[in-house]
Amino acid sequence: MFLDIATIFVKAGNGGDGVVSFHTEKYVAQGGPDGGDGGNGGDIIFIVDKSASTLIDFKFAKHFRAENGENGGAKNCKGKSGKDLYIKVPKGTVIKEKKTGNVLADMFYDDSQFLLQKGGLGGKGNARFATAQRKAPRFSQKGEKTQEVELTLELKTIADVGLVGFPNVGKSTILSVVSSARPKIANYHFTTLTPNLGVVKYYDKDFVVADIPGLIEGASEGAGLGHNFLRHIERVRLIVHVVDISGIEGRDPYEDYLTINNELESYSAKLASLPQIVVANKCDLLEDDGAIEAFEKKLGSKVIRISAIANSGTKEMLDRISKDLDELPQIEPMEVVAFDENRNDSTSYVITVDEDGVYEVHGGLINMLIRNVVLDDYESFRYFQKTLKDRGVIKALYNNGCKEGDTVRIGDIEFDFVD
Repeated sequence: MFLDIATIFVKAGNGGDGVVSFHTEKYVAQGGPDGGDGGNGGDIIFIVDKSASTLIDFKFAKHFRAENGENGGAKNCKGKSGKDLYIKVPKGTVIKEKKTGNVLADMFYDDSQFLLQKGGLGGKGNARFATAQRKAPRFSQKGEKTQEVELTLELKTIADVGLVGFPNVGKSTILSVVSSARPKIANYHFTTLTPNLGVVKYYDKDFVVADIPGLIEGASEGAGLGHNFLRHIERVRLIVHVVDISGIEGRDPYEDYLTINNELESYSAKLASLPQIVVANKCDLLEDDGAIEAFEKKLGSKVIRISAIANSGTKEMLDRISKDLDELPQIEPMEVVAFDENRNDSTSYVITVDEDGVYEVHGGLINMLIRNVVLDDYESFRYFQKTLKDRGVIKALYNNGCKEGDTVRIGDIEFDFVD
């Protein structure tokens, strides 16, 4: 089964918590704090699997989570870091953030590797908070939590040349003649259900040709198979537009030509602007050149005449393709946008009021406080209160209509507001 688009959910590992521990040993008085740090969470990394040609592995496997870091231990033992998670995708996979539609990575090369999300940092143990004035800290730091990210994976075939045309015009036969590819060939529409790739070795040059499943009118809006596979010619440098010049199926070749170009333009202005070579196939079925000459007159230019089944005219076609490719720029990866989780934000906050009238404060500042504050420790709780006041949270609650006795929720903490 061919699958070229998938939605998945990924999450880097959480950092392990630092611990509160004090050294206890016979004959050693006041051993002091020895709580170790938590381990870092595992990263999410995408790599190219050169043996894969479809996203079928993501049809049922939707959730990918790296290992969490382990909590720290006594005797200054640091927690074990979580293992990184490597997600294998086919070459040509474009990774997008579902919410924004931003392109985060283009797995364009055989060795492409993309670090999407770093694991959470491990929290510090209480040994790290000991000072000359605070010799026995009874608090530690929690590990950094990561957020789940929803991604869209799109497979876009990487080829130099794209064969386009109506179903059953002979694209697959052309591919089988000019390359070592062996696509399924039969005399009925939509024999080709997936894009087929073939490497053409022509003298001292080689290039990749993609046979795109047949397009029909309305393909850009989802009709037939075209809408699913138009994305596979977005990367090509040159389009070879194949028409059935024999008209054996009762269609007019020129009308077919106009229809296909209209679908390309409706789908993408970039596709419509790509250079084209028009190839008139099935010339062996014609009794004379009248149909070709009439087609060329309407087109306003000469076409390449071939019979793929008889392997006639293909050298002229390859000559033209090779010459045009020499003059065209190489394919480049898509432009990407850096993925930003705002995990370094420790100042912003937002106040909302839920249906029960509870005032909730959330944002980067709150995430930082939740990680660093231990409420059952007097010093830590004082730091919590002082930070809320110094950062203007208390004043902002008051300005948002919070009155004495109203409930305020900050993370998992709820308390009554005191004016």
